Amino acid sequence: MDRLQHESFIPLYHQLKEKIKESIDSGMWKVGDKIPSENQLMEQFDISRNTARKAIEELVQEGILYRTQGKGTFIARPKLEQSLTGFYSFSKVLREKGMNPKDIILGIDVVEPKLKVREALQIAKTEKVVEIKRLRCANDKPFILESSYIPKSLVTDMECLKDIGKVSLYDLLEEKFNIRVTKAKEAFEPVLIRDYESAYFKIKEGLPALLLERVAYDLSGKPVEFCKSIIPGDRCRFYTELT
Repeated sequence: MDRLQHESFIPLYHQLKEKIKESIDSGMWKVGDKIPSENQLMEQFDISRNTARKAIEELVQEGILYRTQGKGTFIARPKLEQSLTGFYSFSKVLREKGMNPKDIILGIDVVEPKLKVREALQIAKTEKVVEIKRLRCANDKPFILESSYIPKSLVTDMECLKDIGKVSLYDLLEEKFNIRVTKAKEAFEPVLIRDYESAYFKIKEGLPALLLERVAYDLSGKPVEFCKSIIPGDRCRFYTELT
């Protein structure tokens, strides 16, 4: 890598970040490669430890690098990218990208829905819902902590839900209950990882994440699922196309 421009108005830590990104983009450093230590970067670029540390910490927060205690800092696998221009299934997206989806079922229960769930599903206060909590993984790495809510009146056989993980939820709804999901509305909001969520993702509390709320509809336009998902900021990247 070339030397940094110490006389430039661009902060040295930002220059170092760009140098590291260039090395990754060029293929010089590949996924899983260990980058130079802080001491090595200090010597190579004639910078302070704080400068080297800040550059690395920001790249870790952005999901470009990851740390392993006692071993060093490594190049992370690129984020999972997903377009928002059309309806999608997480499991199908992973398979299309050559990744292996896996769902860890945390609980399947019949519960009394909170107001937000009732309003999203357009159901009465007296109606109950089936709550499905899952930790959704790609190649065994946790990507999404998800809670799905389906009106209990639509789920005529709870035993069928045990197949979730083997088939996608939407495929199961269609095959077992003749409910075909055709569209969905989603809302995104930046949040911070909370204590109990950090345990599932094995990351620190307070790191940035994305809260995704989805309402899925059947052929008649009736809401059949309300889904709430937490996605760590270093795991996924959503984008859209403007015309």
